[in-house]
Amino acid sequence: MDSNSTTNFFNLSRSFTVSDIIVIGAYFLMNVAVGIWSSCRVSRNTLSGYFLAGRDMAWWPIGASLFASSEGSGLFIGLAGTGAAGGIAVAGFEWNATYVLLALAWVFVPVYISSGIVTMPEYLGRRFGGERIRMYLSALSLLLSVFTKISTDLYSGALFIQVCLGWNLYLSTVLMLVVTALYTIAGGLAAVIYTDTLQTFIMIIGAIILTITAFNKIGGYNNLEGAYQKAIPSKIIPNTTCHLPRADAMHLFRDPVEGDLPWPGMTLGLTILATWYWCTDQVIVQRSLSAKNLSHAKGASILASYLKMLPMIFIILPGMISRALYPDSVGCVDPEECVKVCGAEVGCSNIAFPKLVIDLMPSGLRGLMIAVMMAALMSSLTSIFNSSSTLFTMDIWKKYRRAATEKELLLVGRIVTVILVVISVVWIPILQSANSGQLYVYIQSVTSYLAPPVTAIFVLAVFWKRTNEAGAFWGLMVGLVVGLARMILEFAYPPPRCGVFDPRPAILSSIHYLHFAIILCALTAGVVVVISLITTPPLEEQIRNLTWWTLSQENVDREIPLQKVSSLSDHTQQRTEGADPQRRRKYVRGAAFCSSRANGAAAAPQDIIHSTRENPFWSRFCCVNAIILMCINIFLYAYFA
Repeated sequence: MDSNSTTNFFNLSRSFTVSDIIVIGAYFLMNVAVGIWSSCRVSRNTLSGYFLAGRDMAWWPIGASLFASSEGSGLFIGLAGTGAAGGIAVAGFEWNATYVLLALAWVFVPVYISSGIVTMPEYLGRRFGGERIRMYLSALSLLLSVFTKISTDLYSGALFIQVCLGWNLYLSTVLMLVVTALYTIAGGLAAVIYTDTLQTFIMIIGAIILTITAFNKIGGYNNLEGAYQKAIPSKIIPNTTCHLPRADAMHLFRDPVEGDLPWPGMTLGLTILATWYWCTDQVIVQRSLSAKNLSHAKGASILASYLKMLPMIFIILPGMISRALYPDSVGCVDPEECVKVCGAEVGCSNIAFPKLVIDLMPSGLRGLMIAVMMAALMSSLTSIFNSSSTLFTMDIWKKYRRAATEKELLLVGRIVTVILVVISVVWIPILQSANSGQLYVYIQSVTSYLAPPVTAIFVLAVFWKRTNEAGAFWGLMVGLVVGLARMILEFAYPPPRCGVFDPRPAILSSIHYLHFAIILCALTAGVVVVISLITTPPLEEQIRNLTWWTLSQENVDREIPLQKVSSLSDHTQQRTEGADPQRRRKYVRGAAFCSSRANGAAAAPQDIIHSTRENPFWSRFCCVNAIILMCINIFLYAYFA
């Protein structure tokens, strides 16, 4: 074992200094200051102000927030760990986002804007009518948020801080949760987006410094592949090859059958998962809906796509360097040895990133990297807290409290955030016993079992006018049953450790989870198509302004049929039943103000729903930048394929 690993890894906090603490303290103060400042810029006492930042956000903070929301501490730990274990192929998870982010801004956001929605389940409620699809998606989104996103980020962030600071796991996690929840509860989406912008800046600066230091240590990029291939731990398991670095470590596309991340799954299967995450998940879409106009939403997607190219250099390659420098700890395969190093039998690749920070960063900069991880954790948690409270308030509470005032809804949104914080703290003991070596794969595989049906429903809802409520509902149910069956099998037959016979059935060992995502999405789409064709088609009025093909360019103010309307029809609360009927008109595409404008009254800022019309110059400017972005992305894929 290398000299730095002879001691238990969790005792490395001895090298932490006062200057590091000062840097971390300064970061916390700056974060709170930005949160307070941003909270004061937008009215927090209206639904639109709290949940959509007044729909007045510029492209650059939204783009930074899209990036920061996706780059949680789980991704820092997971990407670096997977890079250490298998090479650069995991970069596909980041680069694939380019095309889906462009689809979000150019295809999905115009439909969402025309629908006048705040939440994704609300869109399905308006598109199909009824409540059962909307309630199912709300419940599924909340469960995925609490038990995958929050749990992953909390475990990874707490592991990092426990390693580096030596703090108690509960103390470090509760401190971050409290600070995060405070400005999320107080400031709403505006505070989240502006603090995310700060987090993005800190994350990039810290990652650049660490990457430069790591490459200097190993002798530059040209030496990385050779050093990585020699990173074999001294203690191996006889008659196995699991201790050997992958021969295809520097290749993005892997064997379609035997590869750890097969290229068909990394293209089509990953696109299905990415469409769910970037185009239908409340956390992401909510940011784009807060944009001043469609051009700002497009600019945000382009900026986020450029930023998503950076983790390859600043997270994945440093993870590979960490294994090359510390093969006995980061690359360990012997269960007894791994337990000594990181407390997990299955391997210690998850410590690749914190190991670099502890051993390579000088005093002060080590504190900066702690701040980077805190930034990653807090930015993702704020996003999840704000979006989950929006889901619960608008899609669940509003259904049962139709006469709720706007003040009540805002209070419920803040209370839900507190409840999520409490659930997160209670979840910590479960996270401590989690299989940390399988954390990143676990999250991706769970997403592969639950997300593809949702992707299929949204794509068909937007692009196929014939899709109806019955087809969508039963498609979701069939997809849920099949996905849960696979997930239960995964838990019943976990992947065997190195050198142990694989007793799993062929459906697990032969079908990669990314390939399963393709099958599940196709199955769901098939059920939706068949049932929609044999049942009553939706009326023309029911799909007007709710699909890609039924958007009109005129500034119109039409009624959406009552069966189409969710309980949230206007952001301003309909407090009296006898109000002017004009007040009950719904948001539609191109309408600059709510129907109260028709009565000559100026609409409040929260009533604004922006048209999908754009300034021709900025529209062309965004399109040219999108083409340049795709060319860069294609070049990177081709170079590393």
